[in-house]
Amino acid sequence: MKVATTHRRFMEWTEAGLWRRLHQAVLDELGSRGMIDWSRAMLDGASLRAKRGTGNRPEPGRSRQARFQDPRLSDRSGTPLAVGISAANTHDNAALKPLVLAIPAIRSRRGPRRFRPTKLHADKTYDVAELRDWLRNRGIVPRLARKGIESSTKLGRHRWVIERTIAWLSGYRRLTIRYERYGTLFRGFLTLAAALTATRNSPSETSSNTATTGCNLMGSASGS
Repeated sequence: MKVATTHRRFMEWTEAGLWRRLHQAVLDELGSRGMIDWSRAMLDGASLRAKRGTGNRPEPGRSRQARFQDPRLSDRSGTPLAVGISAANTHDNAALKPLVLAIPAIRSRRGPRRFRPTKLHADKTYDVAELRDWLRNRGIVPRLARKGIESSTKLGRHRWVIERTIAWLSGYRRLTIRYERYGTLFRGFLTLAAALTATRNSPSETSSNTATTGCNLMGSASGS
């Protein structure tokens, strides 16, 4: 298959929401088997280099090299529930609401679908009173590290989970540096990687076909 054809099809699949539906299908499979731990969720982000893309101007006083933010949210075991991207000059705490709202309604072993964790853990960057109130109004207990009160040692008891998830997603070469001009395409790669990462916790007999198909698509699309 030619590179131009692969790139065109990847764009068509991304616009059609294929990667989002794939991620949803994997999460539904995990949820139906009780393999998503809703007792607490973890939120953090990473700053990555960007060779292309708009809206990536650095903040005043920082390096002139183009960068962008890559926030992720996972359950207690590290399964990625929602991912996103934003410009480097956007404050990290601006990603909290969009990521929480982006958690899909996931099938449960018993009862209705679920999309709200019991608690949400995040570092001191997200220590904003308005965000705490917003989470409480949605029935989520905020566990946001408080500035000047909680030590980084205590925070690390839970933060290592989301850092491990970030490391898993960063293992895909296509996500190390952003080359895509359009953010929707990079988000497509990121969502596909989240679906593949989620299969790490799914039963092998039900996830092998999904993982194999996703790996083949990831490899073909990376040539674009």
